[in-house]
Amino acid sequence: MSGTTPGIGLRAGCHAAVLRWTAFIRRSEDVSGGFDLRDEPWIPVRLLTGESVRLSLRDLFQRAHEIADVELPVPPAAAGLLRILAAMTARISQDAGVRLDDAGVAEDIEDWHALRRRILKRGRFDPQAVDAYFDREVPTGRFDLFDGERPFLQDPRLAAECLDANGEPNPSGVNKLVLGRPTGVNGAVLFGHFTDVSPVAAPAHEAVWHLIAQLYFGPSGQCTPRRITAVRMGSGDAAPLRKSVSYFAWAPQLFTTLVLAVPGPNVEADWETADACPWESELNAPLEPVAAITWPGRLLTGRFRHAALLVPSPDGRSVTDAYLTWSTHEPAPEARDPYQILDRRKDGMLQPREADGARALWRDLDSLLLKDSAQGAQRPPCLEDLPKQLLPSLRVRAYGFEQDGQQKDSVWFQATTPPVLQWQEETDAAMAHHVSRCHRVAEDTASRLEFAAKVAWRLATDAQADPSPTARVRIDQRKPGPWASAALAGYWPAAEREFWRLAAPVQTAAVIERPFVEAALAALDEAIGQANRADIRVARARSRARALLLALLPATHTA
Repeated sequence: MSGTTPGIGLRAGCHAAVLRWTAFIRRSEDVSGGFDLRDEPWIPVRLLTGESVRLSLRDLFQRAHEIADVELPVPPAAAGLLRILAAMTARISQDAGVRLDDAGVAEDIEDWHALRRRILKRGRFDPQAVDAYFDREVPTGRFDLFDGERPFLQDPRLAAECLDANGEPNPSGVNKLVLGRPTGVNGAVLFGHFTDVSPVAAPAHEAVWHLIAQLYFGPSGQCTPRRITAVRMGSGDAAPLRKSVSYFAWAPQLFTTLVLAVPGPNVEADWETADACPWESELNAPLEPVAAITWPGRLLTGRFRHAALLVPSPDGRSVTDAYLTWSTHEPAPEARDPYQILDRRKDGMLQPREADGARALWRDLDSLLLKDSAQGAQRPPCLEDLPKQLLPSLRVRAYGFEQDGQQKDSVWFQATTPPVLQWQEETDAAMAHHVSRCHRVAEDTASRLEFAAKVAWRLATDAQADPSPTARVRIDQRKPGPWASAALAGYWPAAEREFWRLAAPVQTAAVIERPFVEAALAALDEAIGQANRADIRVARARSRARALLLALLPATHTA
């Protein structure tokens, strides 16, 4: 097999596993003929007519101009799928025979932008170009989820390399594949009766979603062991998008969204090596250096750190088991993801903005509109150099997955802004900076509210605390009290309403502090509670906290 290391022999148990797997695949093919993603409906979308349907890859590209939205219910899978679709879009999009991934055109960014404009003007993908890519340019079987030699985004070698101590197949389990299901003997049953003792098969079209999500957001640390040499290694690195949030320019129809999702060629990449996506190239060599980043295919789809193999049911319509393990331990080449905000850390280094399920999308707007925000954040490259005539209609779609760096998955989310990209700094600097100012005031007010609520709790509950207005109050961060978290929970929804009311051209000269301070005062009162205010100590504490918030108002607006 391509990518294996010379001189490594397989034990008898490995040979037996290969034979059993091959026989199983052949039985599945005899019944179903596989699950070909080119023509099987597996991507849920909403058409411009409002109808929700599932489409195949071929239909999605041929009807992209009729599609309003992708309705994939697993946001991490949607974030990965859009990268896969963007790579395919670069291959399919063309004008006069020149493709969007043409390296010659990419030498001049202005020529590339001109080509993109011509493609956008066509308004749809050429059906013949779609068929040519799926039927002739990619080797046969590469889009089949259960192909015996090269299943889509999978490594068939795992059936022979993921073995237990007795040389028997050692799959990870279908529950390990499907995000949200518990795994192991202590896993909590939250969303259904899915246990390792009695696993429930995943429909094939859903299994693809979770396969994509695992490759882009999978954990680091312990995994199913994989033996390639005499050493049986069972740990791996985190997937390239783990604990991150992705931002895409979102147009009224999917054709435009996908064309705009293709990253520009002004990236750090190896321009001497031929570009290829996993389904276009040979299997990786796990023990050899990772292939260099090339544009745009490997940049978007070639940075996986996990390997997977799905086990189909006899009829090929569902997945009954799966192997999930490491694909390489070699250092990952550095690459700037085109859909992520980079935040500047205290040490000056840049890192992708981490997903936070409690953080609303409007709080990221200044980092999306300004080239470099006041906090040093850098805008995603995919939001640079957008066609000016499209800006009034473009929204921002965010997909995030709050996780730790290893195994814990907390919450995933999806959010979409109104059409805000018309306010980018290059087009409307006044609005971009106004939006940034609104966000900064909202954040400063939240920080002061949290502090004020902690001060109030300390004054209300500590008989030794000095209640005088000028006395310094020491906050015990280990025992901050319940008022701060309750106040912030009430403040942020109100702050969001005020933000969108103020985020309008007619408000650029308005005094914006008072609406946020009033929202904070109301949230503070709600957190303290009406009944508690009758206590003289609580009343004094509340008065002190309110004074801290009112101090945020300009001198002429404190009344």
